[in-house]
This record gives sequence, C-alpha cells and structure tokens, in this order.
Amino acid sequence: MVSTPDTNVRSPRHFWQWFRVWGRSPGMWAFALNRLAGIGLVFYLFLHLYVLHLLAEGPQAYEQFLALVRSPVFILGELLVVVGVLYHGLNGIRVALNGFGVAVPAQKALLLGVVGLVLIGGLVFALRMFAA
Repeated sequence: MVSTPDTNVRSPRHFWQWFRVWGRSPGMWAFALNRLAGIGLVFYLFLHLYVLHLLAEGPQAYEQFLALVRSPVFILGELLVVVGVLYHGLNGIRVALNGFGVAVPAQKALLLGVVGLVLIGGLVFALRMFAA
C-alpha cells in the first residue's frame, strides 16, 4: 500500500469530535470536561501573565487593574478558574488511579465523587467570593 501525504491530515471537523459526548459513556464526558478545563487553564495562564505585565507599568495601571478585579464579570471568571482547577486536578487523580489499576471497577463512583467535590468546592468559593 502506497501512502500519500494526505492520509494523516485530519479535517477541522475531527477536532470537534473530542467534544461530542452526547450518547456516550460518563467516561467520555469526564474526558471532554478535562480537556475543556485544561484549555481554559492554559488561556487563564496567558491572561494572568498579561495582567502581571500591566501591573509592572506603575501605580496607575495597578489602580485600573483593581477596578477591573471588582467587576462581576471578573469575579465570575475567577469562579470558573477555581472550578476548572478543582475539576482538572481531581479528575487527573482519578485518571491516575485508574491508570495504575487502583479502583478500576469504581470508575463511575469516583467520577461522581469528583463532580460532587467540585460542586461543593465551587459553591463554597462562590458564597465566600460573592459575600465579600
């Protein structure tokens, strides 16, 4: 069989298959959410570095930054970052345990535990953040 250079080229539609979870197992949902959380955290990292760059420009930039931080949109963004970190970290531990063969039969229960802990942690953070 002769291979051509085009045999390994994937269409953009293939990229979106990562996120098509309808009708699939809970493990696929966990996988897609983990990818979304990872992509979101990478985006946050670049945004964080940009904000640090702005803070190095002096006191006026710092005051403008403080005004931005107090906006409801920014507070909601912080909540999404905390939920993303919690989910990505806890699901990573779940995946590592399964990779080592520990608690493989309890994958679904572990996933529900991860989701429960993320919801509780997100709720606690939201209550403390919005109450302040």
